[in-house]
Amino acid sequence: MPIAARVGIIRTATPDDADRLAELSGTLGYPVSSKAMRLRLERLLNEASEIIIVAEQPAGRVVGWLHGSEQELLESGTRCEILGLVVDEMHRRQGTGRALVAAVEAWASQRGLQQVAVRSNIARIESHGFYEHLGYIRTKTQHAYRKALDR
Repeated sequence: MPIAARVGIIRTATPDDADRLAELSGTLGYPVSSKAMRLRLERLLNEASEIIIVAEQPAGRVVGWLHGSEQELLESGTRCEILGLVVDEMHRRQGTGRALVAAVEAWASQRGLQQVAVRSNIARIESHGFYEHLGYIRTKTQHAYRKALDR
């Protein structure tokens, strides 16, 4: 699925990208080991309902990644949700994020999906304008809760 983009190439991630994807995740405050990232990639890349793509510079360096997922919700039907998007700080505002979002929108459209959704942390103010500039409309504000489960 390599797609030429102004920022380089947008292509499907591979397990060999694990080190760089883990490094980029850490820049957003989501530290993950390379080993854990590789295991997740190996699992998710085999799921037809998941897409993990990277933006790669002509020199071969990955400067961003996006994880999208086809989801069916009981109350609203099927859609694609952008579950993660990270662009290296040195490569922001150069079209990398835009190219990754366009690629996932194309993937969703090819699957017959009519909507792409994304959630953005309230603290990530710069991302709000980014998504709005791309035509995304804020539909609600919510609280997110988590509970660790005993193993």
